[in-house]
Amino acid sequence: MQTDISSIINTPDFKELLKKAISEEVARFVKEQEEKAGKVSLIERIARVEEALLAQGEVIKSLQREMDKRFDAMDARFAALQREMDRRFEVVDARFEAMDARFEAMDARFAALQREMDKRFDSLERRFSFMQWLMAGGFGFIAILVTVINFLK
Repeated sequence: MQTDISSIINTPDFKELLKKAISEEVARFVKEQEEKAGKVSLIERIARVEEALLAQGEVIKSLQREMDKRFDAMDARFAALQREMDRRFEVVDARFEAMDARFEAMDARFAALQREMDKRFDSLERRFSFMQWLMAGGFGFIAILVTVINFLK
């Protein structure tokens, strides 16, 4: 029986059939291994993508915290700038109020000067009026005197 098997094994048809069967089995095995490797590789890639997404989420959260800090700092700067501007405007308002007080004092001085000038003009007007009546009375007296002298002559 040993020789029967050995004679069958040594035949070219058997060798060809064995080669074909082995190559098919190796191809099937390789294909299965590639599919398994592909599945494992796909799972590994999915896991890596998930890890990358988690890492990106952490980076985004970190950036968001940093941006919040910067916005808070900018808000603080704007608030300080607003307070400084308010303080400066209050100083300017105080200056304007002081200028208003000075203008009011000047208005009071001009009003006092106006009253003083009015008094002086009234006094001057009374003097002119008196002088006018005095001159009219003097000319009238002279005219009566000339008439009386001409009448007596």
